[in-house]
Amino acid sequence: MEKQIRKRNMDLTSGSIWNKILIFALPLAASSILQQLFNSADVAIVGHFAGSRALAAVGSNGAVINLLVNIFVGLSVGANVIIARYLGQRNEERVHKAVHTAILVAILSGLIIMFLGIIITKPILELMSTPDDIIDLAVVYLRIYFLGMPFMMVYNFGAAILRSMGDTKRPFLCLLISGIVNVILNLFFVIVCKLSVAGVAIATVSSNIISACMVIYFLTHEEGPVKLSLKELSIDGRILKDITKIGLPAGLQGVVFSFSNICAQSALNTLGSDVVAGSAAALNFEYFVFFLLNAFTQACVTFTSQNYGAGNFARCKRVTLLCSIMGTVFPTILSAAFLLLGETALKFYTTEPAVIAVGLVRMRYCLVFQFTSALMDVLSGSMRGLGYSLLPAILSLIGSCGLRLLWIYTIFPQAPSFERLLVVYPVTWAMTSLSMLIAYMWVSRRVMKTKIPAMANTKDVKI
Repeated sequence: MEKQIRKRNMDLTSGSIWNKILIFALPLAASSILQQLFNSADVAIVGHFAGSRALAAVGSNGAVINLLVNIFVGLSVGANVIIARYLGQRNEERVHKAVHTAILVAILSGLIIMFLGIIITKPILELMSTPDDIIDLAVVYLRIYFLGMPFMMVYNFGAAILRSMGDTKRPFLCLLISGIVNVILNLFFVIVCKLSVAGVAIATVSSNIISACMVIYFLTHEEGPVKLSLKELSIDGRILKDITKIGLPAGLQGVVFSFSNICAQSALNTLGSDVVAGSAAALNFEYFVFFLLNAFTQACVTFTSQNYGAGNFARCKRVTLLCSIMGTVFPTILSAAFLLLGETALKFYTTEPAVIAVGLVRMRYCLVFQFTSALMDVLSGSMRGLGYSLLPAILSLIGSCGLRLLWIYTIFPQAPSFERLLVVYPVTWAMTSLSMLIAYMWVSRRVMKTKIPAMANTKDVKI
């Protein structure tokens, strides 16, 4: 049993780095891409069997969902950082308390999102100028979708706990099984039962329940300080404060991003349902690329957190460099593959020529320049792993979100077009990446001069 645990949970504080990053990141990327494939199956099934309006209704809701869930997903990032740091410090008591705090926070946050989402879904969609021919379908989809929020949050926090130990294989298994069930239920509810978007939402909720139950099973059968006991669920105030300190800025960053995307979606909605559907179809490929990049960002967060807890800042810097390189190269290769496929790839989601034409435009603008966001994400993750979560959140607020809103409400209205709306993405990615690089250099000097020497004098950390 002990050998199996060591095999699953990597030692992130010693040995070769690059291969451990790949072992950590690739299953995580596979998990996210697999999840997106299953989400894409949702879109493809309704696009082919329920029409373009149903496609637009399902595909255009990502910004609304992210607006409500990102603040709490950010807290799961905070849990990942704090638990990884305690593991690096070999502080088993705090690891145990942090695990139980994180799971209870997940349950409570899921309930909050569920009730809030059901109540405000329609007003938000109306504020977004959602086309009249799809708004009712979108409301049905979202209200059912939000019923699964407690289970989604439990999975996210549970997976974050497993990642803090270097284990990304079991979260992948959770998504593999739940995703297969999701696709099967999609086909049944949409094609057989003719439930359209409601069927897709029911299938998604069902898959969320399965993934949550699996991750809870893994944690309750774990050995050592990360073992979860449902009877011991409680919130430790000090640990919650630490999780919030890291996770809240990350969550707020995600919320602000989602708000800017909602504004972009509102502008997009004014261009008609074909543009909405085409953009939603092409956006799926950007998700695939982002999730591959995000795997290296999460690797950077976890590796940096454990090594920072162990007081090894030189290793933190090597982790950041390698994750930045891999986070640029791998997503660029994937983007190139999607661009080469072009129309063939878009036909997976729709066969309507007007919708495909719009999708091709988005692919040319966004996939070509997706690599410019690599430094923005990886360096942001590195700074969070070092305990600096507010600074990258502020830079993202100014660089990406602020500039996007300025563009949407000043430049775009002068001559509204899909192309004019899209050009803001690569520009803001590049500018924010540059600001993150400057910030990381400042944080590195500060940590080296103040934090590491101070940690060397504590009993928790051995250098």
